[in-house]
Amino acid sequence: MANYDSKSSTSKDRVTRIYSDLDLDFMRNHTTSDLTKLEDVEAVKRSVKNLIQTNHYERPFHPEIGSDVRALLFENMTPLTALNLERKVQEVLQNFEPRAKISSVIAEPIEDRNAYHLQISFYVVGIQTPVVVETFLQRLR
Repeated sequence: MANYDSKSSTSKDRVTRIYSDLDLDFMRNHTTSDLTKLEDVEAVKRSVKNLIQTNHYERPFHPEIGSDVRALLFENMTPLTALNLERKVQEVLQNFEPRAKISSVIAEPIEDRNAYHLQISFYVVGIQTPVVVETFLQRLR
C-alpha cells in the first residue's frame, strides 16, 4: 500500500493534487536538515517500482501487498510467462496504487540475459501527462 499525502486545493473549479512520499535514499535536505521528499509524478513512479519488487509477506502487518514477480523470473521464458508477468504487475498496481491509472504493461523477454525489460505506461490521477516507467527485471543468483 502506498504511503502518500493528498492535498487538494481548488481555485476556479480546478483541482490540483500534490502527492508526496519519503525518498527511500534517505538523503538529507541541506536547508532544513529533514529527509528529502519525492513529490507528484516522482513519488508515484517510486511507489510503482517498489510495489513491483515486493513479494507477498515481505511487508510487516500487510502480507497481502506484493506481486511475486520474482518467482516468475525463475520460470522458462515463454510468451505465457511474459503475459503472466504483465498481468501480475497490472494487478498489483491496480490493487495497491490508487494514484496510477494503468494504460499498458509490456514485458519484453531478453533471452540472452535471462531477463525482462518491463515498460509500464500510466497516468497519475490529477495530472494529464502520461508517465512511462521502465525497469529491468533479472533473477538474482
